[in-house]
Amino acid sequence: MPRYIGALDQGTTSTRFMIFDQAGKIAASAQKEHQQIYPEAGWVEHDPGEIWCRTQEVIAEAVEQAQARPSDLAAIGITNQRETTVIWNRETGRAVYNALVWQDMRVADDVSEFARQGGPDRFRAKTGLPLSTYFSGLKLRWLLNHVPDARRQAEAGVLLFGTIDSFLLWQLTGGPKGGLHLTDCSNASRTQLMNLETLAWDDELLRAFEIPRAILPRIVSSSEQYGEAGIESIRSVPVAGILGDQQAALVGQSCFDAGEAKNTYGTGCFLLMNTGREIVQSKCGLLTTVAYQRKGQPAHYALEGSIAITGALVQWVRDNLGMIARSPEIEMLARSVEDNGGVYFVPAFSGLYAPYWKHNARGVIAGLTRYTNKGHIARAVLEATAYQTREVVEAMEKDAGVPVSMLRTDGGMVENELLMQFQSDILGREVVRPACKETTALGAAYAAGLATGFFDSIADLRARWAVDRVWKPTMDAGRRDHLYSFWKKAVTRSFDWLGEE
Repeated sequence: MPRYIGALDQGTTSTRFMIFDQAGKIAASAQKEHQQIYPEAGWVEHDPGEIWCRTQEVIAEAVEQAQARPSDLAAIGITNQRETTVIWNRETGRAVYNALVWQDMRVADDVSEFARQGGPDRFRAKTGLPLSTYFSGLKLRWLLNHVPDARRQAEAGVLLFGTIDSFLLWQLTGGPKGGLHLTDCSNASRTQLMNLETLAWDDELLRAFEIPRAILPRIVSSSEQYGEAGIESIRSVPVAGILGDQQAALVGQSCFDAGEAKNTYGTGCFLLMNTGREIVQSKCGLLTTVAYQRKGQPAHYALEGSIAITGALVQWVRDNLGMIARSPEIEMLARSVEDNGGVYFVPAFSGLYAPYWKHNARGVIAGLTRYTNKGHIARAVLEATAYQTREVVEAMEKDAGVPVSMLRTDGGMVENELLMQFQSDILGREVVRPACKETTALGAAYAAGLATGFFDSIADLRARWAVDRVWKPTMDAGRRDHLYSFWKKAVTRSFDWLGEE
């Protein structure tokens, strides 16, 4: 009998393979970073070949660490950075260009042009998404228009498109020798090419974005047996779950009921609320997305507030400014001062996502005086994450019509005690860290385990959720409102920095 379930977690900065036992405890884990490529200002790329190499390495390392054989694994699930766009050759398996990362801004002019023809929400009714540089459709269009001969080869069926889940599934299940070209509905819902109601590629959207249907993967559910892995370390292990990373974290946090919400603090911040089988169209700047779907069952949907830059701001302070040597040092530096000294940092490096959706905004630091030191800047860096989260929580409560009474958190930044306390203070409600912090990988494992019978039921998974730490607000309402009002003022300073050409 298989003892374990595996999860391949391919993120923005690294790739990780985790092995869980039947109790949902981590039995082994291996992780490796990959290069971040910045060819021009606002352009962000990854090398798909490097990601595939790192994938094979971490799978082999974790399996060896667990002293497991392929037969010990019931299945593996895949979770991935969403919207990141790859085109590869079906005959060679090689990408025709670097992957365009979700943060990439090169289609900003296309966003403006499409918006002029029908407004920023012209596709929202079908897709739940505004026009933005964020999503895959315009990135795919850019690749087809700028890579020599790509459009002709795509129409001829030589090239394949996918988000990272599709690319890795194809490679894992045989590559040029019969690899499966699929994506799940949670990832497909982030392309701006899928109809939320039909869960199918939409002809009107394909015409508008000039996308040939032949290049697209088949859309499947998030939890079913797709095929078997062909690489040595996990040969013949079923691949049985695919979820975009934020949807995977929602599942990993056991948010299976309408109204339950989680916030993931990673490169960006992503707050999702399960809305059940109802498609809730946002009026407050949020996204409507597929949460997950089990085979043969209706899809569950979610409202999402996407924030582009949170943990990435800490990395920027480390790598670009050299203020700290390691990311965790930001907390100690921030604790060297009592407050932010009146400093606010709006990290609109890739424009502003929810709830503003202003692609021509840019980052600003406001409130600097001669009194300001690097401790104040460090504190402003952490507080920016909490302020942005409050904006999204408020928008979500208006859209959903229900309060977020408790915020479940996960991701790398939840280890930062100062940030978590300030998050509770500025929200005025409890912030909860679960016992298992690796909720993204766990969600992918849950999807695969449900599809193969390794886990019994959703009720079984919900019973496993446990709390590690709870932060309660200690700040008085007057100070909370004062700080937040200055944050809102600082945000307006970032608007329209580039102007409209």
